[in-house]
Amino acid sequence: MSDMGDRQGSDNTTHFGFKTVREDEKAQRVAEVFHSVAAKYDLMNDLMSGGIHRLWKRFTIELSGVRSGNRVLDIAGGTGDLTLKFSRLVGPEGQVVLADINDSMLKVGRDRLLDRGVAGNVTFVQADAEALPFPDNHFDCITIAFGLRNVTHKERAIESMLRVLKPGGRLLVLEFSKPNNPLLSKVYDKYSFNVLPVMGKLITNDSESYRYLAESIRMHPDQETLKAMMEDAGFVRVSYHNMTGGIVALHRGIKP
Repeated sequence: MSDMGDRQGSDNTTHFGFKTVREDEKAQRVAEVFHSVAAKYDLMNDLMSGGIHRLWKRFTIELSGVRSGNRVLDIAGGTGDLTLKFSRLVGPEGQVVLADINDSMLKVGRDRLLDRGVAGNVTFVQADAEALPFPDNHFDCITIAFGLRNVTHKERAIESMLRVLKPGGRLLVLEFSKPNNPLLSKVYDKYSFNVLPVMGKLITNDSESYRYLAESIRMHPDQETLKAMMEDAGFVRVSYHNMTGGIVALHRGIKP
């Protein structure tokens, strides 16, 4: 499956879930989704995944190779799950930047981390993944967990991440992907389009946002397509690990 969201013709339109919208409209619509769900985001993640998202994130941390003194960028860091772990790994000599384009998510993440006593080595930046406001060759590791599918121009974002990584630095993309079993795929589709919107309605009084999230997962590039996009941007030794039958994949690439 090609990344139609990035290459939807020359009329400056893109995908917002299954809808076609103007490119300048998409960012605002995605922002509205996350403004709506920010307060209950963690609860919904636990309910939607049965808590398995914590295992996916733990594997991401393990594969990151982050150690004391490193500089880490957590893009689309939301409520700060990865940032919390990274802040402990890098220690007082290191630095973690939690970046999110959405102000509501950033505030929830900042409040949550401050409540847990995380302060000294973490900074919070409202930033667009397509145009990261950081110098070249700056970070040892970048993670983006469940955020890339919401980016309008994914190639631009991947190139921007490459630019701000140090040579030898690692990018890890944790994202919903394509199940590798047809039966699992059918079950997953029914769950996504029938159960998620109902759950969203009950927990956040917002079924439409969760319908969008289900649709955005289907429009995201499959494992091989995303691997090729990372290689095209300039990453080397790109690999991916399927988790939970390919429902989620973790891609990893190195800046040469």
